[in-house]
Amino acid sequence: MKRRSFFGSAVAGLSIAAGSARASRLKAGDVPKRTFGKTGEKLTLVGQAGGRFPLCTFDQAKAITRRSYELGLNYFDNAHSYWNGRSEVVYGEALEDVRKEVFLTTKSVKRTRKEAEEELHKSLKRLKTDYLDLWQIHSVKSDEDLKAIFAPGGAIEAFEAAKKAGKCRYIGFTGHHDPEAHLEMLRLYKDFDTILMPLNPADPSYLSFEQKVLPEAQKQNLGIQGMKSTANSKLLQSFGVGQCINYVLSLPIHCLAVGCTTIGQIEDDVRIAQQFSQYNRDEMAELRERAAELAGPDLEDWKRDARTALEGRRRHEYQGS
Repeated sequence: MKRRSFFGSAVAGLSIAAGSARASRLKAGDVPKRTFGKTGEKLTLVGQAGGRFPLCTFDQAKAITRRSYELGLNYFDNAHSYWNGRSEVVYGEALEDVRKEVFLTTKSVKRTRKEAEEELHKSLKRLKTDYLDLWQIHSVKSDEDLKAIFAPGGAIEAFEAAKKAGKCRYIGFTGHHDPEAHLEMLRLYKDFDTILMPLNPADPSYLSFEQKVLPEAQKQNLGIQGMKSTANSKLLQSFGVGQCINYVLSLPIHCLAVGCTTIGQIEDDVRIAQQFSQYNRDEMAELRERAAELAGPDLEDWKRDARTALEGRRRHEYQGS
């Protein structure tokens, strides 16, 4: 059931050893591409993400990254905080010789200009590059985040300065806690190039990014990235990996970050992308309906728990009565 976690650790060595055998069955370079919003970049439908690399050894993570490139993927997602920086080191070692052939991203969770600039310097060193294709304000989730980011000396100043100096080509933001925080980011600042949000068949039934944020991101012509297509593998109790990925790719997004921990997984995901066929309205509705039975904060435990807020309001009303 837990392809991304259980299989990632249990059969990592087996999958990597089988990589050459799979290669004969999987033709590289046939992954469809979409134009990444206002950036105009052409990105493959799926791309490798570095967030799951702690489930691998360092050498396995490098092999997965290199295999992703060999299969034709050009989108590589990362963050300064992943694996205490080791995920960025993986990319630096695996992609250094093909740096100009890939779209390289990373993120910072820091909320002040000084701290964000310090992280950027370290990220560039780890990634063995003098520029990023995309640098993102990471994990925006609260009013406190918003106030700090846009305050004098806030992180937005670091991102603007980095883009102006050529240390990053584009800037954006990410988050998965509360769609309202995404909407407020889009209201407060109109010069973002990109956005990254969680999308899967269960999302429409609980604090939905698909319903609330995706339409506004389209209006602003942002480069739209999806993540958590299998809800950290929890949806795999009822859905196939292909159904989850195809659902997200059938939305108006441009690329999907997939956190693979074996060569077999990335080859599976590339094969799904190569064979992608758009789901129609009825097919999408059927998947949403099936996933609704699983939806909620227990499934998408990265989202704000609306039950806590409701219970708090009820206690307040009772005490005030």
